[in-house]
Amino acid sequence: MADFELTDDDLRVVVGYATQWAAEVLPVFERAQPDDDRPRAAIEAAQEFACGARRSALQRSSPFAAHRAAKDAPLEVARLAAQAAGDASAAAYLHPIAKAHQVRHILRAAANRALVAELESGGDPVVGSEMIEIVCSRTPPELVDVLRRYPKPGRGASRVGVLMADLDRRLRESHPRTDWDA
Repeated sequence: MADFELTDDDLRVVVGYATQWAAEVLPVFERAQPDDDRPRAAIEAAQEFACGARRSALQRSSPFAAHRAAKDAPLEVARLAAQAAGDASAAAYLHPIAKAHQVRHILRAAANRALVAELESGGDPVVGSEMIEIVCSRTPPELVDVLRRYPKPGRGASRVGVLMADLDRRLRESHPRTDWDA
């Protein structure tokens, strides 16, 4: 049973947003695993839906394949990139259930993008935080409208969880409120 409505337009905003961040780090995966096209296929499936195609088995199966590619990745940055690709495609099936864990489907690809930047800088947490600022500046209000339908997530124990919680907090604080916040 749904706790609120999520339209196809809402889902397309979420998928487009996640795809944007996943596409930015896809080259990181492809450098590490040049013969593995599973993350690219997931991004392509996500882009199809974000551009207006109906949801299909492609958006159902490609996230699993990309997440398996993440498990096979030889480097942490490649794992994060493949995971972001899988998350982007899976976002087409975001559930309208008011559970904080659903926020991961909205924001984890962006948080992974920030962590990839941080790790590629040698592990400087300032770089990850700066990337979160960039992500915030490139987040459309329509995405925040969807985000606010869900409870705030807890602060994760992993670095990506911390970055995701920081992103969530900043987005909720910096964008104007909507009628979903009543």
